[in-house]
Amino acid sequence: MPVPWYRWDGTDLLLDVHVQPGARHDRIEGTHGERLKIRIRAAPVDGKANSHLLRFLAASFGVATRQVSIEAGAGTRTKRVRIRQPQRLLAGIASAGQ
Repeated sequence: MPVPWYRWDGTDLLLDVHVQPGARHDRIEGTHGERLKIRIRAAPVDGKANSHLLRFLAASFGVATRQVSIEAGAGTRTKRVRIRQPQRLLAGIASAGQ
């Protein structure tokens, strides 16, 4: 059964996420409907939450921050994020070759 919050585009990983800014800790919380729920400490002011999200995901997937981009939803809590050639995967994500 496919997981609704991620898919592969070649070697790039696309994530559909629900972001909760202003949290106490940065962490991946599970799911929110058909999206991956991510809590981040940064406030949603002047793009700080988006920048923080990109850095958090880069560290989580073992890539440079420049390899992570928001493809849709930059001004909302629901976003589509592209991670180019992730070096680490979260539990529940099958590699591109599977």
